[in-house]
Amino acid sequence: MNNMKLPSQQIGEFSITAISDGYLCASLDWLSNIDPTEATRLQQEAGVGDPSSIHINCYLVRGRGRTILIDAGAGGFKQWGGKLQANLALAGVRPSEIDTILLTHAHPDHIGGLIDASGEIAFPDAELVVHQQEVSFWKDDGNLSRASERVRGNFLFARRIFDKYRKKIRTFTNNEILPGISAMSLPGHTAGHSGYRLESKDRSLLIWGDIVHFPQIQIARPNVSIAFDQDPLLCAATRSKLLDVVSSDKLLIAGMHLGELGFAHIERAGKTYKISYEA
Repeated sequence: MNNMKLPSQQIGEFSITAISDGYLCASLDWLSNIDPTEATRLQQEAGVGDPSSIHINCYLVRGRGRTILIDAGAGGFKQWGGKLQANLALAGVRPSEIDTILLTHAHPDHIGGLIDASGEIAFPDAELVVHQQEVSFWKDDGNLSRASERVRGNFLFARRIFDKYRKKIRTFTNNEILPGISAMSLPGHTAGHSGYRLESKDRSLLIWGDIVHFPQIQIARPNVSIAFDQDPLLCAATRSKLLDVVSSDKLLIAGMHLGELGFAHIERAGKTYKISYEA
């Protein structure tokens, strides 16, 4: 099966492929610390056709005898995404071949693809790996009772997914996940929001989850947060710190809401940053 159409990187023994799940739309009014007209201008200057469009990436990792999926996209939740399975097929992978799914967090656009159209498990042979704080947060009835109506739906959906995979969940609290793959705590977006760093043969890649939703805006303006962030100030601090680290270390990054090319470097540009995608 030819997977040359899909963006891929080789990190030592690991082959990592960006698997698009499609797009969702979010109003630029949901951004804080920036005027919507300024946000629209930044998007248009970057050549983004629909300024309110957010791309959804998942990442397929193959190597060391494993077939791993990092996040599962929206799966058609609220008509968002839904292209994961077709694009996995393009990569030559059947759902039953996925043995491990690493979750960055449990927002609907990252877990919706874990179930199929009939509501059943989409990856029957996969272990679901997620930070313990993430599971605890969404299962907490006190948190649910304080949630807005919009966020309440996210709680109910996360609980539904965790219940479906209850016999297959492995939670973690430390950094070691699998040989060559470690978790990185990236606080602010959700209670257990985590990135995953892959290291093999002197090469590294950081899959940073939802550090940004609108990369052309938030990398240039790290203080801009979005309504999806549980703690916008902490999220902005995490983003600024991480941008400094990955630009200084010239670390290859990937993210669930980067463009379809999926992989990039962050470069310091004066007092701010810019993203350069890997072709």
